[in-house]
Amino acid sequence: MRGLLILCLFFGLIVRVQAQRYEFTRNDTLRGSITPQRAWWDLTFYHLRVRVSPTDSSLSGSTLIGYTVLKPNQTLQVDLQRPMRVLRVEQAGESLAFRQDGDAYFVTLKKPQRTGSREQLTVFYEGRPRVARRPPWDGGLVWARDSTRNWFIATACQELGASAWWPCKDHMYDEPDSMQISVTVPQPYIDVSNGRLRQVTKNPDGTQTFDWTVQNPINNYGVNINVARYVEWNDTYAGEKGKLALCYYALPEHEAQARRQFAQVPLMLKAFEHWFGPYPFYEDGYKLVEVPYLGMEHQSSVTYGNRFRNGYLGTDLSGTGWGLLWDFIIIHESGHEWFANNITYRDIADMWIHESFTNYSENLYIEYYHGKEAGAQYVIGTRNRIRNDRPIIGTYNVNKPGSGDMYYKGGNMLHTLRQVVNNDERWRQMLRGLNKTFYHQTVTTAQIETYLSAQAGRNLSKVFDQYLRDTRIPTLEYRIQNGSVDYRWTNCVAGFDMPVRVCLDDNNRYQNLQPTTAWRSFSAKNAQSLNVDAGFYVIVKQVN
Repeated sequence: MRGLLILCLFFGLIVRVQAQRYEFTRNDTLRGSITPQRAWWDLTFYHLRVRVSPTDSSLSGSTLIGYTVLKPNQTLQVDLQRPMRVLRVEQAGESLAFRQDGDAYFVTLKKPQRTGSREQLTVFYEGRPRVARRPPWDGGLVWARDSTRNWFIATACQELGASAWWPCKDHMYDEPDSMQISVTVPQPYIDVSNGRLRQVTKNPDGTQTFDWTVQNPINNYGVNINVARYVEWNDTYAGEKGKLALCYYALPEHEAQARRQFAQVPLMLKAFEHWFGPYPFYEDGYKLVEVPYLGMEHQSSVTYGNRFRNGYLGTDLSGTGWGLLWDFIIIHESGHEWFANNITYRDIADMWIHESFTNYSENLYIEYYHGKEAGAQYVIGTRNRIRNDRPIIGTYNVNKPGSGDMYYKGGNMLHTLRQVVNNDERWRQMLRGLNKTFYHQTVTTAQIETYLSAQAGRNLSKVFDQYLRDTRIPTLEYRIQNGSVDYRWTNCVAGFDMPVRVCLDDNNRYQNLQPTTAWRSFSAKNAQSLNVDAGFYVIVKQVN
């Protein structure tokens, strides 16, 4: 019987290992890499026109793509995922030939593409886009109904990609400088998208078109449409850059609940402007929009489906109680306005830049209103959710993110870095400086690492290697003998040298140590134990 159990465990392990393997395809490369057919042109502008047809769950329309030629090339890649399809492509009034390769279309241009010239083409498309299976994680289009059987429709496509529902240059490295979004829906439905609403046009066929203008750079997956019979109310927030327009949208039957819950938005803005600097999209305003799924960080059009309850669907992810004092979706998804929409990863392998900082923003929000100890308790409480299954950084050039530990482990890594910096105001200025230095930019992990090391005044590369690229929790081993304490780092990457704050026994008198992977020591008469400041995400272990 014991042998059968071992055999079952063995085969179970094989299945789990095999489940973690992934054979990358040509389609993964076409989606996840900067191909030659992408590299030669710089995206400058989109005008997305889309008609939403709820009766048959279809979309149709066009994307005008504006670009600047960086170097001559006569083939341009545009992306649109199956089962959607490109109907035709036009430039300068002429139809262009194209070929499809998986979810990529390669357009043959007739007009000579000269370095420095500003060009545009229009891609016409239609189809029934993929229905979201588990939005926002397994995304696509959500075709739902509200309690009165009216349509309740939304997009959510972060990992899946924007090309699931509209043709675009679907790689995060390149963003348009601005964008227009024109959405046609049946009357009396309302569409809410990104940026500012410029006009609503009633059409003879019983539809109406909502024209939205985005004045700032925007990442592809941040573009959204939300269709329902919304009620709207407005407010303004007096922030660091002046008056910020606030717009709220909810289903009529939820208006009272939404007005009560959405009152947390100004509190969020006050806390996050303190920690991260001015809200990054004053020109486009801030919107909070009810949707038929949990919610997501669509730029200037944050979506919400947390059932008007504090916590994460009414639960505290930290187990400390602090997570029940605020609405998780309002705070977390809005935090992405700074980390995801202002500072955006160039490759999804670096998705931690979005999720680790935004996870960490939760405990900073708590700290702003309830004190430093409360914020620390929250982030430390989330450690129970860390799996250490895979590295946080994913696989580059194939559209493959890393472990979900980018949330809780990433947040605890940043909390640990704060302890290393050991100066709260300096740490706050580092966070604000990130948003100023990389304002409206796409970035790499290397850029973020270099910036934080420079601002901290020490080389943090081994710390990042440990927490982002390794699954082990660094362990501070110590032994007490002959009136001294010996200590070193183990279970860590080579050269790991993170400083740490410790106290002997339980006297709460902390001192800073500079451990390496070699034994070091300091004098300590009558010491019985060594404890590490709980702010550091490490293990401490006494050895003989």
